[in-house]
Amino acid sequence: MPRLDPDDPPTIGKYRVLQKLGEGATSEVFLAFDDFNNREVAIKRVRPSAGRSEADVHFSSHFFAAEAALVGRLNHPNVVQIHDAVDDPVSPYLVMEYVPGVTLRVFCQQDRLLPLEQVVEIGFKCAMALGYVYRQGLIHRDVKPANILALTDGPEVLDIKLTDFGSVLNLGADRTQIHRVGSLAYMSPEQLEGSTLDGRADIYSLAAVLYHMIAGRPPFEAESHAALLNMICHAEPQPLTGMREGVSPALDQTIRGALAKSPADRPEDWDQFAQSLSALITNHEVPRGQLQRVLDSERFNLLREMEFFADFGDVELWEVVHRARWQRFPFGHRVFKRGQEGKQFYCIAQGEVEVHRDGERVARLGAGTSVGEMAYLAPSAELRKHATDVIVSEPCTTVSFNPESLAQLSPDTRHRFDEAFIKVLVRRLHAAHEALAHPRKIM
Repeated sequence: MPRLDPDDPPTIGKYRVLQKLGEGATSEVFLAFDDFNNREVAIKRVRPSAGRSEADVHFSSHFFAAEAALVGRLNHPNVVQIHDAVDDPVSPYLVMEYVPGVTLRVFCQQDRLLPLEQVVEIGFKCAMALGYVYRQGLIHRDVKPANILALTDGPEVLDIKLTDFGSVLNLGADRTQIHRVGSLAYMSPEQLEGSTLDGRADIYSLAAVLYHMIAGRPPFEAESHAALLNMICHAEPQPLTGMREGVSPALDQTIRGALAKSPADRPEDWDQFAQSLSALITNHEVPRGQLQRVLDSERFNLLREMEFFADFGDVELWEVVHRARWQRFPFGHRVFKRGQEGKQFYCIAQGEVEVHRDGERVARLGAGTSVGEMAYLAPSAELRKHATDVIVSEPCTTVSFNPESLAQLSPDTRHRFDEAFIKVLVRRLHAAHEALAHPRKIM
């Protein structure tokens, strides 16, 4: 990483500059520290206009304004947050979430290609993030490997963050917007032609990125811009099945289907594209590598199918994926013992448990249900003791939280938990009344 030199500023506004991270034709990026919020931030500063052409200054001001309009607006685990924008008269700058890692450009090189399961997992997360962005009325328009940050642990990509919204098309904005922007190798035909765009333009671009990560080269390559333009608009990308071992026909069809020339022939929306990517893993259409852990996409889809999380949005579900404790329990494992203090609760993602009172089975709970919330929510230590034994009757995958992990969730997600708890408690109370043949039903 480039270090500060005498020409670099010691501060930018109220932020202490720690290091230069990189620079481009119109801007430079610094790692800085926000003393007020006690966090590291990335600052993207537009270069001073002196010595630059009028057209260059015009374009950079548009790109700055596009990102500045998104301050505090995007809140998704796989999207870089924009904290602040300062319209300095000499060098405007953006203050963003700092993400230590590399861009996906690293994993587009022939000698650094990722396992296919990781490529599909990255694609799923990007699709979910871009779907969220599109629901905010935005089209990114510059989805490319350099604009996707990867958080890594050795050879494994743990997570990704979508960044650089300078080219974003805000469908609800009144101001004049620049069209036909983006990176040529990943641009859709309709974007090149200057046609009206919707989310399927970004679907094409993401598919082009995934193609590059699988094949080690983009869908189309040519020696001139004119030839490349012609190929994007008229040629078909080569099948992936012949380029790399392990590429199934289903994987090839999913990626090349999203690269269709006409938007109408691509997946109709982000949910459909995300589910088609997830299905590749669920249906074992990509080889599982050495990393045999449960993938985030699998966890997300397990949560989506559970009744407890029925009212959670995608952003809240992603938070649960990352904050919850995921465990597998074998047959016969005692999840709770009578008299044990309830310090956590479990949601059953897969499998089944039985509830025993005084050695007699009183209930059987399967996937989608929760156990332990009554003791967990109890107002006193005595009431927090479990009155039953809970034993695994079919091998289980569980999602659990304790007070500390629940406190780390965002207010919106904690609110969703409160609503889910209320529904569970009402159902349990209703069932108790029914069991006692109570004449009054609680609806």
